[in-house]
Formats: sequence, structure tokens, C-alpha cells
Amino acid sequence: QVQLAESGGGLVQAGGSLRLSCAASGRTVSDCTMGWFRQAPGKEREFVAAISWIGYSTYYADSVKGRFTISRDNAKNTVFLQMNSLKPEDTAVYYCAADRSIRVATSPGEYDYWGQGTQVTVST
Repeated sequence: QVQLAESGGGLVQAGGSLRLSCAASGRTVSDCTMGWFRQAPGKEREFVAAISWIGYSTYYADSVKGRFTISRDNAKNTVFLQMNSLKPEDTAVYYCAADRSIRVATSPGEYDYWGQGTQVTVST
């Protein structure tokens, strides 16, 4: 069983930056695809970014490409999401997720473990 704990959310002005962290416990996630998703009020949970465990390939939603960077530190069992040039439309609860399979999925239903989420609010 994997427990995921997100941190680093908060209130930031448009154009600012935040760095989210996702610390895993219970077992290593070095053999898991790790993903970040977000959910705004009244909207479905949507894919933001993912990083594979083979080759550390990265994948991004078009809406965040060029602004967000996902990375992982297997020694610390932690995944990060660096968010730059934030926009008000980035406001959401951000969730970290782990997928035990070799695939890199963008659908929330493909992920096995989830954190509780961290709120990111971007003001104008």
C-alpha cells in the first residue's frame, strides 16, 4: 500500500510560481508512473503531468506545457511539480497519483493510489 502526501500549495498572484511536492510512504514508488491531476470547483479531475519510471519520460497537458515541470527523486520517494507563470485558470486542488503499471496514463481511473490534494489559488 502506498500513501501519498502533497504539500506546497497556497495563494499566489498571476505570473508567480509554486513548487508542489508529493511524498510517498509505505513502499517505494520508484517502479510507478507518477502523475499530477487537478480539479477545479464544478469540473472533472483533469490530467496535468506524468513521469514514467523507465527513462523518466515526461508528459504534459497542453494547457500547462512550457510552464510546468514534473520531476522525481527516487532516493527521497518524492515527486515534484514546478509551476511557473501561473494563471487564474490554474486554480484547483492538485492531486498526486501513482500507477503501478508500466504505462503512462492520462486518465485518473488508471491510477492506483491518490493523495488528499493541496489547494492552489492564483489571484489576478
